[in-house]
Amino acid sequence: MGVRQLARAVLLAVVAVLALAFQAPGASAREDRQLSAVGARTSAQVPEIRAAVRAAHPPQPREAAAPERADAQDQDQFPVLLGSAAGVLLLVAGGAALVAWRLRRQTGGLPPAEVRRRYDHHDAVLHAVREGVLILGSDGRLLLANDEARRLLELPADAERRPVADLGLEPQLSALLASGRAATDEVLLAGDRLLAVNVRPTAPRGRPAGTVVTLRDTGELRALAGRAGVAQERLKLIYDAGLRIGTTLDVGRTAEELAAVAVPRFADVVTVELLEPVLRGDEPTTGTSAELQRMAVKGVAEESAIYRVGEVLRYMSGTPMATALTSGRPVLVGDLPASDAWRQQDPDGTQRVLDAGIRSLITTPLQARGVVLGLANYWRSGTSGTFEAEDLAFAEELTARAAVAVDNARRYTREHTTAVTLQRSLLPQTLPEQSALTVAHRYLPAHAGVGGDWFDVIPLPGARVALVVGDVVGHGLHAAATMGRLRTAVHNFSALDLPPDELLNHLDELVTHIDTDEARAAGLGTGTGTGTGTGTGARAGTGGTGGAPDGAGTWPGGTDGDPDGAPTHLGRTGITGATCLYAIYDPVTGRVTLATAGHPGPAVIHPAGTVSFPEVPVSPPLGLGGSVPVETTELTLSEGSRLVLYTDGLVENRDRDIATGLELLRTALATGADRTPEETCTAVLDAMLPAHPSDDIALLVARTRLLDPTRVAEWEVPSDPAAVAPVRAACLRTLESWGLAAIDFTTELILSELITNAIRYGAQPIRVRLLYDRALICEVSDGTSASPHLRRAATTDEGGRGLFLVAQFAHRWGTRYTPGGKVIWTEQSLDGGRPEPGPDSTEDVLDQWDDVPAL
Repeated sequence: MGVRQLARAVLLAVVAVLALAFQAPGASAREDRQLSAVGARTSAQVPEIRAAVRAAHPPQPREAAAPERADAQDQDQFPVLLGSAAGVLLLVAGGAALVAWRLRRQTGGLPPAEVRRRYDHHDAVLHAVREGVLILGSDGRLLLANDEARRLLELPADAERRPVADLGLEPQLSALLASGRAATDEVLLAGDRLLAVNVRPTAPRGRPAGTVVTLRDTGELRALAGRAGVAQERLKLIYDAGLRIGTTLDVGRTAEELAAVAVPRFADVVTVELLEPVLRGDEPTTGTSAELQRMAVKGVAEESAIYRVGEVLRYMSGTPMATALTSGRPVLVGDLPASDAWRQQDPDGTQRVLDAGIRSLITTPLQARGVVLGLANYWRSGTSGTFEAEDLAFAEELTARAAVAVDNARRYTREHTTAVTLQRSLLPQTLPEQSALTVAHRYLPAHAGVGGDWFDVIPLPGARVALVVGDVVGHGLHAAATMGRLRTAVHNFSALDLPPDELLNHLDELVTHIDTDEARAAGLGTGTGTGTGTGTGARAGTGGTGGAPDGAGTWPGGTDGDPDGAPTHLGRTGITGATCLYAIYDPVTGRVTLATAGHPGPAVIHPAGTVSFPEVPVSPPLGLGGSVPVETTELTLSEGSRLVLYTDGLVENRDRDIATGLELLRTALATGADRTPEETCTAVLDAMLPAHPSDDIALLVARTRLLDPTRVAEWEVPSDPAAVAPVRAACLRTLESWGLAAIDFTTELILSELITNAIRYGAQPIRVRLLYDRALICEVSDGTSASPHLRRAATTDEGGRGLFLVAQFAHRWGTRYTPGGKVIWTEQSLDGGRPEPGPDSTEDVLDQWDDVPAL
């Protein structure tokens, strides 16, 4: 008996008992009314109950009964009523328990609300899935079919409860479903469809066995797989774009990388144009009149393109390119032959594009940080299928990744251009005129960022020339600005005519003070730091020919321009790590006096063509010297020798250690012994310059000259005032032999004053030397270090005006110190002219002063 039948029986029993309990004798009409009140449906279903009640209590004739008789009848019926009520209660309780037990068994113990919720969810899922589902009974009848199964099999509306064989399916499919055997992805025909069929037997909770069948259209599966493959390929393309675009900080190279990534995986042809300001590193402003330069063409021969790389374009208003440029949104042209807006730009050129088979276009703005930088145009031919609306989002995503790389390259270009401009403005614009050396130079900034390399040629008194090469660790504006500070300091110290070792000691002290002040300002303490990075090559002790502690001509942990070797001082902006080589060449003696602070030593090309790397004691880099003294080295060079100074970026990089670099430099210098300095610079860079220099390169090549001995005259002067006249006369005779009689008067005056002061205030040895070079140089040396200086002389002073006269008649004058004393020197123009208009006589000079400087 089912739950429904059980509940009905219990209800009938309750109704019967109630009828018995409330029916009085002779109340047939009232009993009929009570039964009717139970409900027409209930009384109609149980006519037998009414017959039974009437048989048990036949109607009595209506007559007046005595009260005693009625009471007696009521008392006789009372136990029956009580028993009937008890039986009814027992029956109801038992029926309710039976009903609850059957419900729990049927629902697995779930409450009715949960059963209803699950039914709703399962029904919704069953009819919403894109997979056909059939449930078959053990007798082969169709119990359930969802909407997708009805669509795929074209089932009739009354298909449920019918045998599978009567559904009009294909014989093979019908046989499989009727057999009940398990099947996995069997492809069977169903009308004009090929279905992938899966069959699984099932017998849940011991109920009668059945079969679950799932169906899927293989054509739809292939289409879905195709879309999934396209999506996967595009995800991979986006990933590859992140790896391959932006490998360099060059806008042109980045545009080429974008085109190379997109062809042929997304488009058949790709062209990339950038706005003109982007190429200079500036932030562009877009508009219909904006000029673009084509940077890349991929997928077609460049000569076949309408516009070639490097050509400047200006798109007409209304064209897809102009629309994308001004709106900042991609534009799709699905049918190029039918697009008049696209063809109006260049009818002849666009026709050639159509003749090549191109049929659709997506033009996408290269946009980063809300700024449009250019355009990327994706073209497809008819054989590849036209672009669809869904391709717009992908084109925009791909172009956005490239735009970020282009913007990074643009900003780097701006900073690099600024740094290079600053660097070049701080380097010598022209070399000074001098006769001691023939000099050629090269400066090449690094591709990764301008650094702090510099060189200099500084004329010194006595026809001498100072050669300087230096390097500041790091890249960027700070390195360039630091280089300018050091170069200015070297010029100032050179004006004092200091020897190389003293100059580098002063420079080291200056750098130390700068670092200390900046560290204090940054709150990093007062130390100057103890390291400048790891470095490579020389830092690894690879050997060489220099006299450095590591045998390579540089100090360990020196100033490799590689960013990996940069000091890490917590954001500090000091200049610790700078190096410098300072050399002074004297054309009279042919000697070179040089010293280095952490810098590679020079190379010397001898007149015979042999190349050597002289040993030079290397001191620590500037700012790290501390108490370590700087040592000097003297070299004597024959006339025609070439002195080669360079920075470490020339001889070492990530792919080449310094030992290999020095050997390559030796080979490059040894070939062509008769080359000029300019030719030597070119040959060295051609042989050694890497494709992408990671560090600045400064190169200085100087061919030595010797001053003609006939243009040098020297005299010893005894400590006797009477010796002034003979020496002065000898000097005048020498001037006359040199053809310089025009300046004999001023020279006589200058020599008289200088020799007299040397005899009066100096000590032996006293010497006079005349040098005939670009100017006439007079030198008077003595054995004391006391230096004369200008001072104001009172009107009553008898002396003190001689040095003032010397300063008036000489173009330049000064004092330099030697190990044995000092030298006071002057320079005069060979034509007898003064540096600026002045008085015509000594009296005129004195008349201009109330009181004059004195010795």
